[in-house]
Amino acid sequence: MDNTFLEDSPILNTPAKLNPYKEARWLFVNRFKWDLRPVAWASRKKLRKLQDKYAGKKAVIMCNGPSLNKVDYDKLKNVFTFGLNKINLLFNRTDFRPSAIAVVNGHVMEQNAAFYNETDIPLFLDTCGLKYVRFRENVHFMHATDTAKFSRDISGSIWKGGTVTFAAMQLAYHMGFTKVALVGCDHYFNAVGAANQLAVSNGKDDSHFDPNYFSGGMKWQLPDIAASEYSYSLAREMYTASDRLLLNATEGGHLTLLPRIDLDTFLDDKF
Repeated sequence: MDNTFLEDSPILNTPAKLNPYKEARWLFVNRFKWDLRPVAWASRKKLRKLQDKYAGKKAVIMCNGPSLNKVDYDKLKNVFTFGLNKINLLFNRTDFRPSAIAVVNGHVMEQNAAFYNETDIPLFLDTCGLKYVRFRENVHFMHATDTAKFSRDISGSIWKGGTVTFAAMQLAYHMGFTKVALVGCDHYFNAVGAANQLAVSNGKDDSHFDPNYFSGGMKWQLPDIAASEYSYSLAREMYTASDRLLLNATEGGHLTLLPRIDLDTFLDDKF
């Protein structure tokens, strides 16, 4: 999990984690350094303009699992969609384009920087993306914290929660969407190893919707299923408490924490 702005080593791996006073100081300094930058002011201003802009609307979060290939993308053209990470790997197969893209992992941003720097699609990026992506009109930087929480207002800080999907859930809430559904959230990976361990891809990728997602010696961090499930629980509770719906419209998959719904039913005007 890429947790920092100015440092490459996440707080989870520093001595500060063992000392609450040092941890608090690290968090304050990390946030303060970000807040002093003009790009922070500009990003925060743009994020605040988006707060509750889509109140009462529906949105679909397109996750990265193999089941995303089962989705009829034409059905998503009339609903707001959040693509994640390397969603552009779909673009050579369809003329569908997501409404926005969220990315919070530094390795992904480094690997996919060429696309992020040329696209006009609105991008919502962790601040570590400043190393790879130029700030411009369609780019919004989000400050990440290691405090486990669900942020209703992402103009301050968000917690990544072990998965970019959780960042998208917070983003959708911030923007006011009342009904949000996941597709392509298989919640299962073939990779074996400790959560967040840095790995190097070997061969084709069968844990994502495209075999080239992490392939050819690319660096990636092994999934943290436990953290993902905890963050999904936080999101479900916040949506429920706010009389909003957070649903799972994935075809198949292993995610059981969110209520299931058929995608056609979710997209129906009567729902």
